[in-house]
Amino acid sequence: MTRQRELCEILNRWAYEYYVLDAPSVPDSEYDKLYDELKELERESGVVLPESPTRRVGGDPVKGFERHVHIARLYSLDKAVTPDELSAFFTRMQKAVKDPVYTVEYKYDGLTVCLTYENGAFVRAATRGNGIEGEDVTAQALTVKSFPLKISYKGTLEVRGEAVIRLSALEKYNAAHPEEPLKNARNAAAGAIRNLDPKVTAARAPEILFYDVNYMSEDPVATQREAMEFLRREGFKTFPYFKVCASGEEVQAAIDEIEIERKRIDVLTDGAVVKLDDVRARDALGYTDKFPRWAIAYKFEAEEAETTVERVFWQVGRTGKLTPLAEVSPVDLGGATVRRATLNNYGDLTRKDVKVGSRVLIRRSNEVIPEILGAVSHAEGSVPVEKPARCPACGSEVREWGANLFCSNEECPPRIVQKLAHYCSKNAADVEGMSEATLQLLYDARGLRRFSDLYALTEESFAGLEGFKEKKTGNLLAAIEKSKHIPLDRFLYALGIGQIGRVAARDLAEFGSVEAVAALGFEQLVALENIGEITANAILRYFSDGENVRELARLKEAGVVPYTKERRTEGAFAGEFVVLTGGLSSMSRPEAQRRIEAEGGTAQSAVTGKTTLVVAGENAGSKLQKAQKAGIRIVDEAEFLRMLGK
Repeated sequence: MTRQRELCEILNRWAYEYYVLDAPSVPDSEYDKLYDELKELERESGVVLPESPTRRVGGDPVKGFERHVHIARLYSLDKAVTPDELSAFFTRMQKAVKDPVYTVEYKYDGLTVCLTYENGAFVRAATRGNGIEGEDVTAQALTVKSFPLKISYKGTLEVRGEAVIRLSALEKYNAAHPEEPLKNARNAAAGAIRNLDPKVTAARAPEILFYDVNYMSEDPVATQREAMEFLRREGFKTFPYFKVCASGEEVQAAIDEIEIERKRIDVLTDGAVVKLDDVRARDALGYTDKFPRWAIAYKFEAEEAETTVERVFWQVGRTGKLTPLAEVSPVDLGGATVRRATLNNYGDLTRKDVKVGSRVLIRRSNEVIPEILGAVSHAEGSVPVEKPARCPACGSEVREWGANLFCSNEECPPRIVQKLAHYCSKNAADVEGMSEATLQLLYDARGLRRFSDLYALTEESFAGLEGFKEKKTGNLLAAIEKSKHIPLDRFLYALGIGQIGRVAARDLAEFGSVEAVAALGFEQLVALENIGEITANAILRYFSDGENVRELARLKEAGVVPYTKERRTEGAFAGEFVVLTGGLSSMSRPEAQRRIEAEGGTAQSAVTGKTTLVVAGENAGSKLQKAQKAGIRIVDEAEFLRMLGK
């Protein structure tokens, strides 16, 4: 066993030199010789050490991805696409933080992954998913050699990185697989990590570039600089570019540098990431529902191309809104072949002077469908797009509301399918594997119309449908059954009530049940932080509609029982609605919020009419002032710790 440990240490050091430092110290033949010796010792002893490099060989395909809940939530980044938007970010930071210091890094274009370590050993890799939970891709990540299996840090650790495929590696792969080339590095990386067969992952040769420490149970880093130093010290591969800036002008200079240099490097990038360096300042600023307030991604100008509009048709959404979609002559844009492009509404279409047969400029940004920016020229036979008077899907009358057109028929087939797709989506009921195409098939062949119809589906419902064999059907029925146990906020969002997004649904879920939400009056609704008059009226209309009431009853009868997290009725903060403002020296804001809820309280993000207590830390801002004006009880950090029993 001593020799095995020695070989693991030597081979891992050589791999670090080769894959992380790009500075190999021994020839491949010497590495292979010791590697073969290690494999033989493992065969004889029957023991494979956790840090053994032999674990990195792609194994057999996995049956499916298990879900993994991240220790700390992985947020996405808000973006700026103009200097004015970036300047607004700097203004917010200067108001909130004295003498802010920023860091600037490349924004890589791949797939976000989060690695977990316990007691110095790698235990798991997962995709970002919805930020709260992702897919366990440990088997796939083990084929990647740009991170260590063993580190010196002994606490619980989550580190975050971007799985990428270098442009040179993509070129090499495509040369070896001319019959099935990969279109672009972004999709190739995502497809490599999210492939059920680790051998496919290994063949595409992805690597992970690390840029963040997401969670540390002991001695957490205090700055982004410390985080990057920690990652490099422990053997994680990082990109060498990292700038510390003391002003917005210095940040802009770094971004300008990245915009030039990114075209010369071997990694696909689409912007720069700007963060506040100081972690305590970050904790004081906190998060929105989607983004940290202390960071922003500056996105470089999207790629554009010219093409010809061949046809314009109208797509009907779940609200009945008609959106014009153009079929265009195929054009390569950002490594992908584009055949469709969108416009916002009829007014947008006419303002941009888009006609069938016209040459138009289209822009592709991120993963969204490309957008038509406007007409470049018209051909002799270019034809204006007519405003539809009837719904193209069902023939019902089209009504105008503001700048948009809407189908007047609640039972319009695409509306129903889109509503079902929304209900089944990841942030709603999360019926894994239930695609829009499957829902359309079930609508056409089995009369699927309501959410409750999903729970009446059986194996017989899929019999004879193309592509549905026993295993696929079983997986889908299992996912439908699992969706019966659903958090109340996601259920309210899944219902598709007009104007109700995830934030408003979370506020409503605080009332504890669907029945309690249905009983709310207008004044109670508009008193909530994220609900205005339009949304309040939409909620009232939904629960006063007889068919909606009957559908809720059918869902309940089918066994769909939304639940809320059980809260302690005892503890130091029992019955309290608590807002944290300013920085705490003793713990991070997420940790303080967990402690509050563990002691029976409710942690709020803003001061509202329900707030009963405000904990004011260092550099507390507008929340403290609002609490003082409202006469809400305020305690400092020392009193907060005393209440926690510290």
